[in-house]
Amino acid sequence: MVRGRSLAPKSGPAPGAAPASSPHRGRFDLAEFIAANLPLRPVPSVPEIVIHAAGPASGLWRLARRRDDADPPYWAYPWAGGAALARYFFDRPETVRGRCVLDIGAGSGVVAIAAAKCGAEKVAAADTDENALVALSLNAAANNVAIETIAGDLTKGAPPAIDLIAVGDLFYERDLAERVTAFLDRCLTAGLEILVGDVGRAYLPRPRLRLLAEYPVRDFGDGANAARKPAGVFAFEA
Repeated sequence: MVRGRSLAPKSGPAPGAAPASSPHRGRFDLAEFIAANLPLRPVPSVPEIVIHAAGPASGLWRLARRRDDADPPYWAYPWAGGAALARYFFDRPETVRGRCVLDIGAGSGVVAIAAAKCGAEKVAAADTDENALVALSLNAAANNVAIETIAGDLTKGAPPAIDLIAVGDLFYERDLAERVTAFLDRCLTAGLEILVGDVGRAYLPRPRLRLLAEYPVRDFGDGANAARKPAGVFAFEA
């Protein structure tokens, strides 16, 4: 077990608790909006977890209208790679049991929640989108787990003091994939274990990955009747 400093100087709401207020101006409360418009649903392929997930009438456009620079609401949907990693943790809980785990680019928090439910000693989840962290805190509370939320881009910094880094679906854009891969290289040099869940995004660093398991899952944006597609869980290696 690696022990030491906090993973980041800036943390989100208290672990496992809904945030007291929205990061947005005025009376708009993001947590209230999510609770009212994104009902709790079991994650496809990972029914042990429920999250606030968007549907056709969720009105996510209202968030985009509040800030011109708002990030896309990726956090409002489960992604295939994250679902595969979460499934892997439930099938092999010894992977995280008693360990300190970081879910980077956590989105809705499916991977982090799975790690906590499977016995991780401490779980942190990082995302650059503060809206995602609000949703993640609500999801953690709904699943009765404690998650430390971290706002910011950890790929710019040094390897954190943890045991295991979980990376779900962060290779869909070239620049992002390059930053993430460089960060994971530094973490690998520092002796950290790294697991990647991915459905085969365009910039997945395939030569660096060793397949551990594969699961049929639904992907971001897939409808309820969409065919499932194979998503892999990989060890990131030198």
